[in-house]
Amino acid sequence: MILSIRNLTLDFLMQDTTVRAVNSLNLDLQRGETMGLVGESGSGKSVTALMAMGLLHHTAAQRISGEILYFPDEDSEPIDLLKIPRQDRWKYRGAHLSMIFQEPMTSLNPVMRCGKQVAETIVQHQGLTQSEARQETLRLFSRVQLGDVQRIYDSYPHQISGGQKQRVMIAMAVSCHPAVLIADEPTTALDSQTQEGILQLLAELQQERQCSLLFISHDLAVISKICNRVAVLRNGIKVEEGDTRQVFQQPKHPYTRGLVACRPSNSQKLYRLPTIEDFLAEQQPAPRLVLPEETAARKQQLSAQPPLLEVQNLTVHYPVEKDFFGRTIKWLDAVQQANFTLFPGETLGIAGESGSGKSTLGRAIVRMAPIHSGTITYRMNDQRLSLTQLTAAQFMPVQREIQLVFQDPYSSLSPGKSIGEAIKEPMKVHNLHENDKKRQEKTIELLELIGLDGNFFKRYPHELSGGQRQRVCIARALSVQPRLLICDEIVSALDVSVQAVILNLLLDLQEKLGLSYLFISHDQNVLFQLCDRILQMGKVARE
Repeated sequence: MILSIRNLTLDFLMQDTTVRAVNSLNLDLQRGETMGLVGESGSGKSVTALMAMGLLHHTAAQRISGEILYFPDEDSEPIDLLKIPRQDRWKYRGAHLSMIFQEPMTSLNPVMRCGKQVAETIVQHQGLTQSEARQETLRLFSRVQLGDVQRIYDSYPHQISGGQKQRVMIAMAVSCHPAVLIADEPTTALDSQTQEGILQLLAELQQERQCSLLFISHDLAVISKICNRVAVLRNGIKVEEGDTRQVFQQPKHPYTRGLVACRPSNSQKLYRLPTIEDFLAEQQPAPRLVLPEETAARKQQLSAQPPLLEVQNLTVHYPVEKDFFGRTIKWLDAVQQANFTLFPGETLGIAGESGSGKSTLGRAIVRMAPIHSGTITYRMNDQRLSLTQLTAAQFMPVQREIQLVFQDPYSSLSPGKSIGEAIKEPMKVHNLHENDKKRQEKTIELLELIGLDGNFFKRYPHELSGGQRQRVCIARALSVQPRLLICDEIVSALDVSVQAVILNLLLDLQEKLGLSYLFISHDQNVLFQLCDRILQMGKVARE
């Protein structure tokens, strides 16, 4: 055994209540083992890891009890990580226990070059010189399969892709040869190809360095690929533990059965995805399958209409290298020669790996990315408008009809604005409804439409869960009565249970409001369940 969690309890102390995030948790991690920790947001997975790392401790706002015992050697006495003085905790972080955080963009320092951040860790824990640390960092970058390691070393986090940032985080985590590596959702929001590469890399590094791996995820498919054992958490309580294959193939607890059933399939299309609540209430409705003849009839009905949106030969490229005189000598084609048609009431999926141009394509349609060439034609009031030729003033009415829902709901909402104000704001911009009272009434209607209630009007983004924030972003987009929603990876970072609820919500809204969707995702299972057609994108760079 290398890590033992015993009777661990964490309470967050609010002004008028106490929230128990972890409740008498017991877990053992063996030497050389890969153990999975599964559960929804708020189940206590990440805070357990943060406590082990010494990043959560006793304060006036939180209360911790129990033990987290670390065994440096098989014969040595255990060290209780919760009792290490704060000034000495840095000695264990990195050198003994290391963590790959969920969000590399927010975990990396935005004003510090990627290579410097890794080299700094090596200098701190291994005592190497700056020059030696630089060479070791370049070697690590090569080991984690980062191409053009010199460029990555000198790049800032915003200049590299999500998959590359995650690999930089892995290089930093393993740079000091930790005995325990904690991976907190390291593949969330990555495309399947990049995800496979990250999982293979972690497995290779674990074997190479003989470390123990605690892998935290809400994605059961990922856990089943990499973990020997798995523990399932719900509301801070361990509800099931055992061999990974046995737990997922023959789950005993209703919550585990619900997690397994909520995962979308790429072989059977359902009218509605089952949810966790169905299983917890012991109400497991028989899934209603969408028959092939129903799919064919729907496609024929949709394609019989005039197109709502037509994109022809759309190209978006950015300069990536200039010569001495400032002339661009190398371009990155984010989108190259894209062509597709979207019909009213249709859901068109946009698939592709990280960096293939999916998000750029969506942003280009709403003029948030520069268009190099090609045409975008939109049908509005029985008129075909060329969006690339409209002035900013002419584009305003179109902007109301085409709304973009972003991937990260937390950064999409202003932390200083209440939920109600965030939803009302677009109505004010587009002069909808005669006064503020009517806008407030409409906002409450929208909150109820997306499955929330009027009590959320005065709440703030930090008081909501990830799924609730995503619903608010959808409500904000709906506030201006659009015809087309561009959904950019809006369920990629959500738990499978919350994901099922959001996908069902989108289907309900489409039926009620006649919406059309451009649904951007790297998850083929989600695309299969939601979309009528799928456009596959690739990435091209040219000089």
